[in-house]
Parts: sequence; C-alpha cells; structure tokens
Amino acid sequence: INNSRGTVVDLDALAVALRDGHLAGAAIDIFPVEPTSNAERFVSPLQGLPNVILTPHVGGSTEEAQDRIGAEVARKLVDYVQTGSTLGAVNFPQVQLPPRLSGARFLHVHRNVPGVLGQINAIFSGRSLNIDAQYLQTDGEFGYVVVDASVPPGEADTVLRALRAIDGTVRTRHLRPAA
Repeated sequence: INNSRGTVVDLDALAVALRDGHLAGAAIDIFPVEPTSNAERFVSPLQGLPNVILTPHVGGSTEEAQDRIGAEVARKLVDYVQTGSTLGAVNFPQVQLPPRLSGARFLHVHRNVPGVLGQINAIFSGRSLNIDAQYLQTDGEFGYVVVDASVPPGEADTVLRALRAIDGTVRTRHLRPAA
C-alpha cells in the first residue's frame, strides 16, 4: 500500500513482482506522475493487473481539503513560533513539545555531528543553570535540540550567544517565558 509519496515505489519493478507472483497484490493512491487535468490520460504500468487497486489521488485537491490544509499549516506555524514544536514537519526533525509552564526555552538547530549535545549541556552546567527538560531529534543532516531551563532573565542573552557560537550551529532561538 502506498498513499504517501509517488516516488516511494518503483512502479515498473512493482508490476514485474506482481506479474511474477512475488507479491500477492498492491494498492496505490499516489503516483510519480499524475494527470494535471481531466483531459490528460492516466498511464501506469499497474493498469490492467487483476491484483491491483489504483485510486485517484484527489483528496487534497478538494475545496474543503484546501481550507483544512491551510488551517492546519497555520496551526503548525503558530505552534512552532510559540513552543518550538515541529510535529508534522517533512523536512526537519520532528519534536512534539509540551507547553512550557515556566523558565526559558532555547531552540538549537545544528549540523548533525558528534559532540554538539555535549557542548550545549556544558553551556548550561558551566553557568550552574538547571536543565528542566531537554528534547533532541535528528534527521540525518540536521539535529534539533530544545532545552527548557531555569535561567535568570539577565543571563538568557549570554546563553543564547554561547549556543550560537557552537561550531555547526545553523540557528538558535530563545522563547521568552510566558507572561
């Protein structure tokens, strides 16, 4: 079953595997190349095979779906800006974060190389700052660390500068305590 990305499945290889009996069946809802209009003919090497279900990938193209998609994207952006949560991101490490009830939250995006997390922790421990919660996720190329910490207001900018100075840092943010 493929209903994620059209390029995930090699349709020619799948057709051969189905014809040869190596696979019992397949269901595909999205394709590498899809018709751009009703006038354009749909062509797939899976057409005509008895053990295949092909469905049109149109769910996201309806007016109702577009409204919902727009609202969902806006919610995700607001959630990232307010909390640092990246749940649902397709090109970035996914981290689902609880609300920050007190203290400061620091977001650190970096190249995914060994030692960065240790350097981040050293910045806090070297200043005798307690880390209340910490979240890390990587996606191969990038790492994303979120640190909730008890940081005196006057020291947050110093911590942020130290985080930015870590080799491999791509971006940092400090989310101020909720008012």
